[in-house]
Order: sequence, then C-alpha cells, then structure tokens
Amino acid sequence: MTDPTRTDAQRRHDPAVRGFASDNYAGVHPEILAAIALANGGHQIAYGEDDYTAHLQDVFRRHFGDKAEAYPVFNGTGANVVALQALLPRWGAVVCAESAHINVDEGGAPEKMGGIKLLTVPTPEGKLTPELLDQQAWGFGDEHRAQPLAVSITQSTELGTLYTADEIRAITEHAHQLGMLVHVDGSRLANAAASLGLPLRAFTTDVGVDVLSFGGTKNGLLLGEVVVVLNPERVRNIKYLRKTSMQLASKMRFVSVQFEALLSGDLYLRNAGHANAMASRLEAAVREIDGIEIVRPVQANAVFAILPREVSERLQKRYRFYFWNEHTGEVRWMCSFDTTEADIDAFAAAIAEEMGRA
Repeated sequence: MTDPTRTDAQRRHDPAVRGFASDNYAGVHPEILAAIALANGGHQIAYGEDDYTAHLQDVFRRHFGDKAEAYPVFNGTGANVVALQALLPRWGAVVCAESAHINVDEGGAPEKMGGIKLLTVPTPEGKLTPELLDQQAWGFGDEHRAQPLAVSITQSTELGTLYTADEIRAITEHAHQLGMLVHVDGSRLANAAASLGLPLRAFTTDVGVDVLSFGGTKNGLLLGEVVVVLNPERVRNIKYLRKTSMQLASKMRFVSVQFEALLSGDLYLRNAGHANAMASRLEAAVREIDGIEIVRPVQANAVFAILPREVSERLQKRYRFYFWNEHTGEVRWMCSFDTTEADIDAFAAAIAEEMGRA
C-alpha cells in the first residue's frame, strides 16, 4: 500500500544507495542538520547581519588568521566568480590550469557573469608551477592583450592531486613579483588539509594566498561555500560583488551555522579524512584486479582509472560514476564523507566480477 505521507520523490529515493559519481551526491552530515535545526525559530536580521554570521568571522579567523574575512555564498561557482572579480579590473585576466573547474565545469560563468578572461595552461596532474605560469604571464602593459593580473589554483585539483605548502608558496611569490594576485579554488580544501596533515592557514594564509573559495557542499553541508579574503589590503569590495553576483542569501544564518558546526571542532577533518581514506581503500582494492590501470596519484578523495569501456558501461547500470575522458575510457570514482567500507568492498567486487566477463 502506498504511504500517503511520502512524496513521489521520497518513494523513489533509497537512502541506502550510494555511488561514486561525486561528493556532491552525498547527503548532509547529521551534525550539520542538527545545527540548522538549532538555528531555526525566532527572527534574526537578514542578509548576514545575524548572530551566526557575526560569530562565523571569529571561526574563520581562528583557522586563517586575524585578517581573514568570511563571506558566505550559495555555491562554488558563485564563490569563484565573486572572488575572481575582486582581484581584477575590467581588463584583467586569470591564469589557471586547463583542467581547472573555472575553465571546464562552470558553464562560462566567469566570462559571462564576471567578464573575466581565462588564460589556460596545460598542466601535469592539474598543477601549476611558476614556470607554467610564465606561459601566460606576459604582455604586461600591452593594451592589445588581456592583462594577466591573477592566478587561480585548485586545492585539491580536479585530478585529485595536491599542492604542498612549498609549491603554493613558490607560485604566490612568483605571482606577487609579477604584480599578480592569487586565488585558491578550495571546494575540497578540507580534503587537502586532512591529507597534508596541516592547519588550513599553513598552505593558504602563511604561504601568501590572497583570497580563496572554501567548500562545504562536498564535505557534508546542505549548501553553501565561503569566500575568504586573506589579504584585505588588496582584495576589496566583496560585499558589493556578492550582491551583484546574486550570491547574497537573505536567511544567511542557515548557511553560516553550517560552517560554524563544520569548523568549530574537527568535523571538517573527520568528514574529509574519511572520504580520503575510502578513496585509498578503493585504490588498493582495484590495484589487485588485472586489466585496470590507476592513472593518477590518489592523494585526496578521487580515484582515476582506465578499464575497458564495456566494463564501465555495465558497472554504470549498478553504480553511478562518470567517464572523465571519453577517448581513453578514463573514469573518475569519488568518495564522500558517508562512503562506507562496505560500499568500497561491494564496488570493488562488482568491478572484479565485470572484469571477469570482459
């Protein structure tokens, strides 16, 4: 008999089913849901003038330093577009890896919404270096060329790799010498912190990053990211850009309280560290299966592999995941805060079973 209290979507949704398509597919951590519930009730001033958003400034300063300014927004694309606009004049451009999310997966939003020219560089494993930066950091003062006045790196990268603190420092020092500012797309910054075993400021504030986008949705939040200004002397006017970019939430307390719950204790590390550990477990299991090639270092919560296309297509009927490269057959498997060891073991067994039929 149909349960009249459940919607059609709820009847189709099996909460026990998890896949490997994206950490965005995961639900919300129970501690985050509890924090949202506690923030409910009564009235709080809208548009970021609430008590939760005010306290959030202290939370972010504990992690990123006394000068840090936190601006909650709705999503990662919005965070990146707002942050990059703050770095550039109308004639400015951003140097980024060819594989960067701002170049590949944001639907042209930096260009359309921000009027930002992206200057891309092919990179090994998705990581820029000072030498690679120089491929696009030229033509300063040439009115015929968009001026490369900022650089954006992703931590962890779109290919699941990590920058060390020293590698980021090398980029920021070189960029600053050229008069460029540095943005970090940190939608998975917590995964980087868990993997590197470093405080968040150790590979951001302390190595010269000017502004970053701090991710929450991929690490157990319902929604929301935060633009974090680390160099307020050079990065200004975020609050105006947030509004004109349609990223100013009226009931901001429900975004801010999630980050308070995530960062006031160690939840951000527990969630990210678990996702990383599940990716390592999957990598170890898959390496035991003949005919599969792990094609990139597993340093965060992503596993990239090449296997026969027909095997991947059969597996996709049982588990959700994406082809990363249609030409080579490379696939991406993402682990989340709620991925279980049983999920990994069952998926690895399914891969082995399908490979046996190849």
